[in-house]
Amino acid sequence: NSMEDVQKHSVHTLIFRSLKRTHDLFVSNQGNLPEIDDRLEKLRRSIKAKDSYGLVLDRAVKTSEARKGAGADKPLLAITDGGAGGDSSNSGQLIKFHANGRGAEKIPPLVTGAHTSLVRASMPSNGADKSAGAHGSGSNLQLIPKKAPTIPKPKWHAPWKLSRVISGHLGWVRCIAVEPGNEWFATGAGDRVIKIWDLASGKLKLSLTGHVSTVRGVAVSSKHPYLFSCGEDRQVKCWDLEYNKVIRHYHGHLSAVYSLALHPTIDVLATSGRDSTARIWDMRTKANVHTLTGHTNTVASVVAQATNPQIITGSHDSTVRLWDLAAGKSVCTLTNHKKSVRSIVLHPSLYMFASASPDNIKQWRCPEGNFVQNISGHTAIVNCMAANNDGVLVSGGDNGTMFFWDWRTGYNFQRFQAPVQPGSMDSEAGIFAMCFDQSGTRLITAEADKTIKVYKEDDEASEESHPVNWRPELLKRRKF
Repeated sequence: NSMEDVQKHSVHTLIFRSLKRTHDLFVSNQGNLPEIDDRLEKLRRSIKAKDSYGLVLDRAVKTSEARKGAGADKPLLAITDGGAGGDSSNSGQLIKFHANGRGAEKIPPLVTGAHTSLVRASMPSNGADKSAGAHGSGSNLQLIPKKAPTIPKPKWHAPWKLSRVISGHLGWVRCIAVEPGNEWFATGAGDRVIKIWDLASGKLKLSLTGHVSTVRGVAVSSKHPYLFSCGEDRQVKCWDLEYNKVIRHYHGHLSAVYSLALHPTIDVLATSGRDSTARIWDMRTKANVHTLTGHTNTVASVVAQATNPQIITGSHDSTVRLWDLAAGKSVCTLTNHKKSVRSIVLHPSLYMFASASPDNIKQWRCPEGNFVQNISGHTAIVNCMAANNDGVLVSGGDNGTMFFWDWRTGYNFQRFQAPVQPGSMDSEAGIFAMCFDQSGTRLITAEADKTIKVYKEDDEASEESHPVNWRPELLKRRKF
């Protein structure tokens, strides 16, 4: 009966397990060099000496003989243990430095005997002779097994639920921005209108017309009463919200402008679009300060932050670039994604960002753009992402699916597809943009069924009703 309990695995699985075990076995002495053989070392030195100094070797011998004749054979370096005596050659115990060989005392090698892939718990004692080996009595080497890397357990997050559906736009809703005071938010859509909505009630406050094509990006300044917008009409506009009028245009993009970001501390804005560039604009003078070139396809997403890299872009050429804002140069290109990158999101408090592509969502650490982990499972074209301070990362798909992840572990704690507006076709499910409000407790999405949906955390849910179903061995399959 005990034979039947053994789980049968495919040859493929067994080979991968064997590979992993082999890797774990040898990983600890992967960089170690073989032990030094004195005889070979002497041979190597003499060959090197003959090769490099063959012509002058005889002079060296003559000089040393001349020295001996002069009686200058005092040790060059003598460290005594404090014993009395004038003559340095026999005062106390000498530890002599011999110029020709190694130190006088034989120092035992660091790891005695056979190399085993186990971490040493203590240094071998001086008496440990080589012949005793790692398992011999002469060695006080305790062998402790190497600890397997642990995967942290995800933090529990309450599930999110739909709390409000706002309709009013007459086209696909393409972008959202929540104002810093958290009173209202703005959306831009395919009907070329920017609408301002009251966050608490969901009521329409204002409609701004002026774009002649789909509005693809909006942002609200935290320092000025300004709203910025960009669209497929190649225009980047600055609206004064005290007069609800356009007061500035930023001219320069050669094609549709897809994304827009405001710098948190300097009065500049970054835009990016289908002309494969990102552009940095001086807010006040409207000057195109830098044109960030290097991407070879549409730059779908641009974000800005106060610390380096101050500008990060994601492009349909499947790369992510980090930019030096002062120089206007690309500092680093991350080529890990296999498909186009449509969204970049900064974590609000950690010095990290995530990039989304149909193959994976990847997390990176600033300032160098070191890869942290893959978050896989959202098998759709990921159009947008949002992250809050609570460690919730949300990704929205082109097919209308939403995935909620724990930022630190990449655990997917919730996924769903919101029903489309009555009267829409199922194919009209699609999420184009999403963002959290300033408190991080409301999630607003912009969708292809022309609605804006507001989600909030489920108050009734608890760890008991919605337990964390964390199975790391399933997630870590793709190790090699």
